[in-house]
Amino acid sequence: MSCPRCGFKHNCICAEEPQLSCEARFVLLTHPKELSKDTNTGELMLRTLPDCQRYTWDRVNPPAELLAQLKSERYSPWLLFPSDEQYPAIPYQASSKQDLFILLDATWQEARKMVRKSPWLAQLPRLSLTPTKESGYQLRRNQQEGNLCTCEAGIALLELTGHQQQAAALQHYFDAFIDTFHADKSGHTRR
Repeated sequence: MSCPRCGFKHNCICAEEPQLSCEARFVLLTHPKELSKDTNTGELMLRTLPDCQRYTWDRVNPPAELLAQLKSERYSPWLLFPSDEQYPAIPYQASSKQDLFILLDATWQEARKMVRKSPWLAQLPRLSLTPTKESGYQLRRNQQEGNLCTCEAGIALLELTGHQQQAAALQHYFDAFIDTFHADKSGHTRR
């Protein structure tokens, strides 16, 4: 029987799970295809960051609660997505408002479609990251060099906002997940 929290059957990693704290709010806007994938690393953020929420993306019906947060004077919203000529990236600057980071929890192909088909996302200021190291995520095919998975993007945002200890703790948990994944799925105990 699999662990109800971490999902692993032979190698529970719940003991590795940190309890993080951060002033920013993280929102995972998740493509419906991602919800059932055991390779989804957004789950790691949901388990560890107390102010992390998930909304399922829907082209026709955007999540009303998220739209309300984006309009609220309480938040400074950011869409974490690569910039382009039409939508240049804005350098991150802390403000007196609570940061609201929107991470598209999807494959890159799905994420591009989500932005293209959601005009309300296009209106948000874009924040793009420049990874300082290669992605450690190798659980899916056709990954492009220079791209980060959802959890790695969350780690980079924690670092960007000055939460190095929180970023290191989430990185440790992510590494435990990656190190355990293949062994557990093949029925072996991790060494």
